[in-house]
Amino acid sequence: MAHVEAPEPARDCKLCPRLVAFRHDNQAAHPDWFNGAVPSFGPERARLLIVGLAPGLKGANRTGRPFLGDYAGELLYHTLLKTGLARGQHDVETPEALELVDCMITNAVRCVPPQNKPRPDEIKRCRAFLIGRMQALPNLRTFLAIGRIAHDAILDALQLKKRDFPFSHGARHDLPDGLVLFDSYHCSRQNTNTGRLTTSMFEKVVGQAAASLEG
Repeated sequence: MAHVEAPEPARDCKLCPRLVAFRHDNQAAHPDWFNGAVPSFGPERARLLIVGLAPGLKGANRTGRPFLGDYAGELLYHTLLKTGLARGQHDVETPEALELVDCMITNAVRCVPPQNKPRPDEIKRCRAFLIGRMQALPNLRTFLAIGRIAHDAILDALQLKKRDFPFSHGARHDLPDGLVLFDSYHCSRQNTNTGRLTTSMFEKVVGQAAASLEG
């Protein structure tokens, strides 16, 4: 029987010493925040897996839900509502008011890193949970990578060569076993403020990922 990885780390995951130390600092400064390894969000029967970089300090690390509570989450969740991948309403104060439809959101690294920059060894250690998350989605068909690190993490988890599937905003990659990968620049304020990523650009990629589930 093939080895099955755990899809979610413990909230107080100890694998990465630097991230654990940063978590402890944040627990001391903000004891009312989530301050832990952020679990994936979405239905277990989802066919689309959206993969981001890592929890934002004042976003998911505060709220305990991927992308919730920062600018990137505002753009992502409103876009999911617009493209039919979510229903209800997006409100940081009432997260239960929003439900994902046929998609799940996770991160390549589950704990918040200093300066939003995880180290390669931290990405590697967290890979087992991304693999486990994939294994635990029986209907998985499509990936949406939010940024290059997420793109690379997906390929590494699937043991595919990056040179065969180069990252490019708006790209669609047909992977083995009928899987599909879509790429987007990260929906961070830095990218949108500089014009590298516009709302329409992001909505187009998310819409393409949603459309891939039809039929």
